[in-house]
Amino acid sequence: MARTLITGGLVITAAEETPADVLVEDGKVVALARHGSQNWTAEQVFDASGRYVVPGGVDAHTHMEMPFGGTRASDTFATGTRAAAWGGTTTIVDFAVQTRGSSLRAGLDDWHAKADGNCAVDYAFHMIVSDVSEPVLRELPGLVGEGVTSFKLFMAYPGVFYSDDGQILRAMQRAADVGALTMVHAENGPAIDVLVEQALAKGETDPRHHGEVRRALLEAEATHRAIQLARVAGAPLYVVHVSAREALAELAAARDLGLPVFGETCPQYLFLSTDNLAEPGFEGAKYVCSTPLRPKEHQAALWRGLRTDDLQVVSTDHCPFCFKGQKELGLGDFSKIPNGLPGVEHRMDLLHQAVVEGRISRRRWIELACTAPARMFGLHPRKGTVAPGSDADLVIYDPHAVQTLSAATHHMNVDYSAYEGRTVTGRVETVLSRGEVLLDRGDYLGRPGHGAFLPRSACQYL
Repeated sequence: MARTLITGGLVITAAEETPADVLVEDGKVVALARHGSQNWTAEQVFDASGRYVVPGGVDAHTHMEMPFGGTRASDTFATGTRAAAWGGTTTIVDFAVQTRGSSLRAGLDDWHAKADGNCAVDYAFHMIVSDVSEPVLRELPGLVGEGVTSFKLFMAYPGVFYSDDGQILRAMQRAADVGALTMVHAENGPAIDVLVEQALAKGETDPRHHGEVRRALLEAEATHRAIQLARVAGAPLYVVHVSAREALAELAAARDLGLPVFGETCPQYLFLSTDNLAEPGFEGAKYVCSTPLRPKEHQAALWRGLRTDDLQVVSTDHCPFCFKGQKELGLGDFSKIPNGLPGVEHRMDLLHQAVVEGRISRRRWIELACTAPARMFGLHPRKGTVAPGSDADLVIYDPHAVQTLSAATHHMNVDYSAYEGRTVTGRVETVLSRGEVLLDRGDYLGRPGHGAFLPRSACQYL
């Protein structure tokens, strides 16, 4: 592979900001040096003057081709990872799904088959455990040995993914024994089902009722319960897609006790709200996801949690369903709307907009989007930073470019944008993945099959 030199940019990592040239060879960063201080030569040179040079984004929560509600997510591994590259994300961690009555091995093999040879960027897997039993739990050491070091349990969706408290405790104990991280979708599913039934009986069928029945207190209660089960199990815990200030308060209290408890939130909870769910007609269906969007007043607490490190990661929970033909499955019954939003392409830009608005610093932007997810899920320092020896997953980022987000210009395989018409400042200009150029000034040069599977080590915060 040709040597590549990126000159003149401001290199931003979670730790520092340095005007530096970056030398790439054989897919790795081999050296950084003060601008012009070295007489490096390279076959390929990028002038990053006036730009940032940042690590490729690590999106630790995606659902490509995810089956849900009688349909499946509209992005394949090919289309979804291509869209990720357009947005400056060069690594995804997707969720392999165990179907009930089957083994973890069968689910993981199925996901390998979907992804192998199709991904434009590098990828890894978490494992959804939806049928907890002793034979299933005996599979955990083997998967950890293959680099699948995190397992997700659901306190929601009875009859589909749901595990009861006893099953969750057993799974947490086994995961802790083998050095794995337990991830939990924290909502009280049985209680939510009661509220859904009652709402539909009263004729409350519109999309906005999705958010009203999935109450913040039921997210907080489940978060509290997950934390206590993890304490009993002696297990670390990662709570996915935190959306409610009450749930965040539970995480903050646990962390104040020094417990190994972590949380992520997603751009939709930082930039969207129940106002979107209440859009007229059936438009609100575009914004149905779980945990649901909350009233705007929850956003300030989430931003504060990101600044205080009570939330460590921003992932997308990218799980797109087209408005036509998929979201429309819930016409007349909000409970049948497939749960999920598109977002893998816009995470880096939306978080940079938060930098522009003074909500977070530039280094915190990189920490939340790149470094912390890489550390959380055993990929650092190969991913998530710009340092000698790291993969040359590099983004030249123009912090001054202005763009308007729209379904007309995005690259995700979905017929609407959750951020339609939103103007943001900052845009990806050039993307390298292991030294190979995927995108350069509006020209897409990537290809399916470039992306490689990444075996992961254990969580590096433990």
